[in-house]
Parts: sequence; structure tokens; C-alpha cells
Amino acid sequence: MGYNMPWDFGARIRDLRGRCGCAGQRAVDVMEYREYEIERIARQAFEAARKRRGKVTSVDKRNVLETSRMWREIVHRVQDEEYSDVELEDLLVDNAAMQLISRPADFDVVVTENMFGDILSDEAAQITGSLGMLASASLDDGVSLFGPSAGSAPDIAGLGVANPLAQILSVAMLLTYALDMGEQAAWIESAVARVLDEGWRTRDIADVNTPADKILGTTTMGDKVVAAL
Repeated sequence: MGYNMPWDFGARIRDLRGRCGCAGQRAVDVMEYREYEIERIARQAFEAARKRRGKVTSVDKRNVLETSRMWREIVHRVQDEEYSDVELEDLLVDNAAMQLISRPADFDVVVTENMFGDILSDEAAQITGSLGMLASASLDDGVSLFGPSAGSAPDIAGLGVANPLAQILSVAMLLTYALDMGEQAAWIESAVARVLDEGWRTRDIADVNTPADKILGTTTMGDKVVAAL
């Protein structure tokens, strides 16, 4: 499970004259974070870890970015003061990208800033086989939103071939993180796992070894999960 904090976009500069009047363009984007923002997302990650395996991996680029140095200091302070029962691991983002491929099962909750999170979440989706497998949640202290991370996929709209499993697993996340119904969420996750173990696939997660009669459309795959419940 991953948490990435929205980027507070600061000043943007696009200078067609280049720097100091020199030839060539110049572009600058300012990435700005505030202490309370990092505290908020860190608490979300630690709270989620308490409902899972009790481990948070914080991803930054501390060796280069001042925002990352502040990020790591604050995440550690929040853990020391409020979540000492949760294990905390630090990884630089380039190393995290490699480790996510080589040992994905070792990760539980990943917390990072927006740009790193956008990249790592797509990488994690590929490990599962498709963005159509990646449930997501935008958690807040007030209203939270749950849904697939892949977006609307307008190129396959109305064709009945979209993978519904991310949507179904997003419901499991809603039960866990919004309604405190972890047992019911586990039923849904187990049903999805059972359907996949039986070899059923939608088009996006099928491979050359998948029998044609095991490739299902959106509705039929949903029906399989319901039956497995």
C-alpha cells in the first residue's frame, strides 16, 4: 500500500531568453512542502501500517534534495513520538525502485512525496500485471475517496473488457480504512485471490498461456468474485 503526498506547486518559471540573456530556454519548478503536510501524510501511513503488517517504508532523495532532508526528519519524529510500535525503513527513491522489483513482498506501506509516488505506484502496478489490478484510496481526515488508480480508460469504455478487480479491491480498502471493517475486507480480498488462483483472467492480465475460455469480460469477472464470496 502506498501513500504519496500531493506536491504543493510553488513558483514556475519559463524563460524563453535563457538565463542572464544567454541563448536557449530556461525552466524552473519550485517544489515546496510544509511541516504540517508531512506530519499529516506520515500519520496516515503509520495508521495504515497498524492495520497491516506494522511496517512503513519512507522514500525520499535525502542525498540531493532539501525537501527530502526535511521529509526524513519529520517522518522520524512522528514515528518516535507517536508510532514507536511501527517499524520504519528509509530508502532513497532510486534504490526503492530497484528494491520494489527485487523484493516486492518485503514492502507493506510506502510513504513518499507526489512525484516519487506517481512513478513507484505505476511500477508496483506492473508487478501485479496491470494497472487494472491496482486499488487506491485518497485518504483524508474528513472525506476519503476510493477507486482504481488507472483512471477512466476511455479507449475501452463500453467494450466490457475493463478489469473490475481494482474497483472491487478498492471497496475492500474502503471497508478497512474508512469503516473499520477489516474482517469483511478480508472476505473480498480472499474472494479475488481465489478467482485468480482458479486461473480466471481479464484481457489485461492474460498471457500466452491463458486458455481462451479463461479470459472473461468485466461483468463475468465481477460475477466470479461475487460467487467466490
